[in-house]
Amino acid sequence: MTQGEKPLPPQWAERVYIAGEAVVPVANCDAKEYNCNPKEHLKLKEYINYWKEHIKKSYRSARGCLYLKDWHLQRTFPDQEVYTTPIYFSSDWLNEYWEAIAVDDYRFVYMGPKGSWTPFHADVFRSYSWSANICGKKKWLVFPPGQEEFLKDRHGHLPFDITAPDLKNDSLYPRYAQSSPPVEIIQEAGEIVFIPSGWHHQVYNLEDTISINHNWVNGCNLAIMWSFLQDELAAVQREIKEWKESMEDWHLQCQVLMKSYTGIDYKEFYNFLKIIGGKSHFRAGASPLRGRRLQALLPGCPLQPGDASRRVRPQKDRKSLGLPERQRGIQEAQPRSPLPSPAGPSCSG
Repeated sequence: MTQGEKPLPPQWAERVYIAGEAVVPVANCDAKEYNCNPKEHLKLKEYINYWKEHIKKSYRSARGCLYLKDWHLQRTFPDQEVYTTPIYFSSDWLNEYWEAIAVDDYRFVYMGPKGSWTPFHADVFRSYSWSANICGKKKWLVFPPGQEEFLKDRHGHLPFDITAPDLKNDSLYPRYAQSSPPVEIIQEAGEIVFIPSGWHHQVYNLEDTISINHNWVNGCNLAIMWSFLQDELAAVQREIKEWKESMEDWHLQCQVLMKSYTGIDYKEFYNFLKIIGGKSHFRAGASPLRGRRLQALLPGCPLQPGDASRRVRPQKDRKSLGLPERQRGIQEAQPRSPLPSPAGPSCSG
């Protein structure tokens, strides 16, 4: 492999070869399955070859517009110091937890041609997210929490594409006319976009783009994550309430279903709190993840593993989460829709 006409240094040639053999997740932006883009897995070198051909053919391909997304680069190459997390986002309990148990992480690389995009969604666990453009340009359409209620269809489901003409059909989307326009952000190379918890968004690559994306949680949005988990459990319980009396371990089955949909259950959340609460930087001083402090921060939180099976009433006091009055009114006025189809990227786009 060459860089212009010059051969790459031996150490870089070896790294490029190793990276090229990595298997990466690739989404087809021209197709839709269960309210998301279907994915396949390719070797990185195969995807790069596709990308080059896609550009040569004026960004047209019989294979569709393929977007490499949600690639766990750090997890794939743990010994490579690929990048350093910006200090502003370094208080990251979510990825500290996954590093501690060596199972997963929420650190991703996205690489895609002009025209690739990520459908409308809010980030996993209602975490924060940040997205740094290494090269290229993105357009973000971002909605404050509560606005998504106006964007649901008559069945209570969120749209796949927030720009679709169907949204203006009031027989399909009866409350769309009440929605406010999104916040539009143009992100250039070298810039970072921060998405707060619960802000739904849709993202386009206006140029060939490479970005780094993290989801993260810390003391500032932990209560929002806990409220989200309670809402998700309540939705599962509503879906299978007719089997409550006849199903053995009904509450545990609700936890199983919630984990299959959200990626976490109460037991995992308890383990997350336990491990983060035991970190040295918390032991050094007064930690919010201790006893009464934790109970005050997360009302109704299961503080023991066995508590995961008990019924917990969804948190209704939005004021404790620091949400604005207008936002609380929108969220509380609307009943939560039944479980939507499994969908949505882990990160932002």
